[in-house]
Formats: sequence, C-alpha cells, structure tokens
Amino acid sequence: MNDASVLSIAETVEVTGLTAHTLRYYERIGLLDPVGRGPDGRRRFRSADLAWLGFLTRLRTTGMSIRDMQRFAELRRRGDVTVPERLELLERHRDAVRQRIAELSDCLASLDAKIDHYELLSCSP
Repeated sequence: MNDASVLSIAETVEVTGLTAHTLRYYERIGLLDPVGRGPDGRRRFRSADLAWLGFLTRLRTTGMSIRDMQRFAELRRRGDVTVPERLELLERHRDAVRQRIAELSDCLASLDAKIDHYELLSCSP
C-alpha cells in the first residue's frame, strides 16, 4: 500500500485483524486521530493509520492499559517536545513486559515439569 492509497473500514478490518467496533472506539477515545472520510462519508484509512494501528495493537497485546495508550497518543500528537515523556512511558512498559515474560517463563517451566512427570507415568508398566 503506498501513501496515496486508502482503505475502507472493512478492508482495514481485514488487514489489521481489529474489529470495526474497535477501530471506531479507538477513534472515539483519541487513540486514533480522526480518520479521513470519502465523498460518501465513510472512513478512509491511510497507510500511516495502519502503521499506527499496528503499533497500538502491539501495545495492547503486551498489556498496556488503554489509559496509558491514550497518554502516549496524546503525547505523540503534541510533537517532538514530548519525546522524553514518551520514552519514559515506553521504557516503563518494556520493564513490565520483561517482568511478565519472566513470570510466564516460570509458569512454562512448571508446565513442562508436570508434562514430563505425566509422560513418565504413562510410559511406566
């Protein structure tokens, strides 16, 4: 998709995996800047919108709260003067993600141990 291309909401749903409801919600709560409209009044998403939606999806997937996502979006709109604040927010989130990964790794090790135990039991005469 080049910069001049635009996608309908249905096409954007297909590309991003987000629902139409989520796209409208993100716009309504300020995560997504107001989306351009075609002559028919329907939303038209640009490649920049898709890139931003991809980043928002990663933030959400990694557990960032909607409130922190809104804060990040607001800082982003205010421009380069907010780079230090955005950096701090992302570093804090990265630390939380790393902690969660460590917790999940411990859980995975417990599951692996339990599976190994049951595999040994199932092979015993």
